[in-house]
Amino acid sequence: MKVTTYIISFIFFFNYAFAKAQSEQPKSTTQEFELEVEGEYRYFYDDAQFNGQESHFPSIAIRPEYNIEWSKGYESINFTGFFRLDRDDERTHWDIRELYYQKAKNNWELSVGLKKVYWGVAESNHLVDIINQTDAVETFDGEEKLGQPMVQFTWNTQKFGSFDFFYLPYHRERTFAGEKGRLRFGTVIDRDDIAYESGAEEFRQDLAFRWKYYVGAFDIGLSHFYGNGREPLFLFNPQGGIESFYPVIHQTGLDLQITHNAFLWKLESIYRNAEAQDFLALVAGLEFTFSNIDGNGLDIGLLGEYLYDERDELSLTTLQNDVFFGSRVAFNDIQDTSILIGAIADLEQSSTIFSVEASRRFGTTWTVNVEARIFNNIDTTELILSNFQEDSFLRISVSKFF
Repeated sequence: MKVTTYIISFIFFFNYAFAKAQSEQPKSTTQEFELEVEGEYRYFYDDAQFNGQESHFPSIAIRPEYNIEWSKGYESINFTGFFRLDRDDERTHWDIRELYYQKAKNNWELSVGLKKVYWGVAESNHLVDIINQTDAVETFDGEEKLGQPMVQFTWNTQKFGSFDFFYLPYHRERTFAGEKGRLRFGTVIDRDDIAYESGAEEFRQDLAFRWKYYVGAFDIGLSHFYGNGREPLFLFNPQGGIESFYPVIHQTGLDLQITHNAFLWKLESIYRNAEAQDFLALVAGLEFTFSNIDGNGLDIGLLGEYLYDERDELSLTTLQNDVFFGSRVAFNDIQDTSILIGAIADLEQSSTIFSVEASRRFGTTWTVNVEARIFNNIDTTELILSNFQEDSFLRISVSKFF
């Protein structure tokens, strides 16, 4: 697999780091290992829209994590793996989410290897979050990401905030559901058939930068990315076929969060420039939290966001002129019970997506998660979302931690 190709680029760094860790005195080396084993069941309760699709999807996932630190915690190696066995062949996959060496000294930090980096403040759509590729077969909302090969250098200053510099030597293709899978197009997309605008294809050397600054109630992030886009561009021809490629893009992003009493004001905005298309997109909204209701620790947050994308119906997220309303409930109990309820409504069409996410811990090593997505009155003019109109689903997962 291609995963092994880019791992070779970093093997010398890990050999050096492991050798150095082993040379330290045992009392100065700290190691941690955790294993999560998950059983999952997804049920799509509407008849399939396309031939070959199934309705019941049991699966098993394994997530091992390992961390070793030395030099008083200033050097470490961090590993997170992932494997899923699913009824959909394309959802049966493995990935190295993270495997990187990290060194911190004075006011700088260096990371080398495969890593996950998250940017953004919004709830309904993470526009500025561009470093990692989306693992689209794992979740509908794009929260799961593939490990990205990188060299990351962080410089922290007291007066001017922090500066992150990224060198990204390899591009990873987005995963898509197979013939049996749901949440796919009528034509099954083979990710290996998606072309690249760049002649270097996946080995194009990408660069990114982010500046973070905190002042008073303001948390500000300003970023720029130059390289292979993480979203493939889809072109639908009159014969019903799909042509797709990864364009070379410039993307400038702004994320801003203002904290004022119980309010969080949030903004994410990007401008993306490419040979194929230029566009502006944004998410703006707020979150208000009622804290410790009746003195029992219950927190209830109310969320509202507006989403805009100049690509209109060609937006891969389909969030071109929509509003999101939701509520986040945190019980703050021993079981860490939480619920997130929300809905995204299109302001131009009848399309609405309802969602529920809940989690609760049982004992000290068991966790149950429930997720439901309901696609309601999806308009046929929605070029992307109309392919999912029969894909409302319920997902239940039970995890055991070792």
